[in-house]
Amino acid sequence: MAAMDLFGRRWALRILWELREGPLGARALLARCEGLSSSVLYQRLRELTSSGIIVGAADGYGLTPLGAALGEALRPLDDWATTWAQEQEQEPDGRGPAEA
Repeated sequence: MAAMDLFGRRWALRILWELREGPLGARALLARCEGLSSSVLYQRLRELTSSGIIVGAADGYGLTPLGAALGEALRPLDDWATTWAQEQEQEPDGRGPAEA
C-alpha cells in the first residue's frame, strides 16, 4: 500500500510520466506540468528520490531502473486513457459534444 500512497499523491505519476523519455531539470518539469507549484514539485522529487524511483543527476532528474519499469507498467493505462478520451468525445449519434 505504500506505493499506492506515494503514487496517489498529486503530481507524482505526472512527474514520472514526464521523465519516461529521459532526465529533465526542475524548470523543464514545471513547464511540462502546468499548474504544478515549485514547492510541490520539490516535495514530490524528494519523495520519489527517497523511494528509489528517480535519481538526481547533473542533467536533472531521471528514472532509476525501478522507475523505468514502473513507466513501462503505466503504458497500458495510457493506452486505455487515450481510448476512453476518444470515446468521450463521441455522442451515440457520432457527433461530438460541441455539435450536439
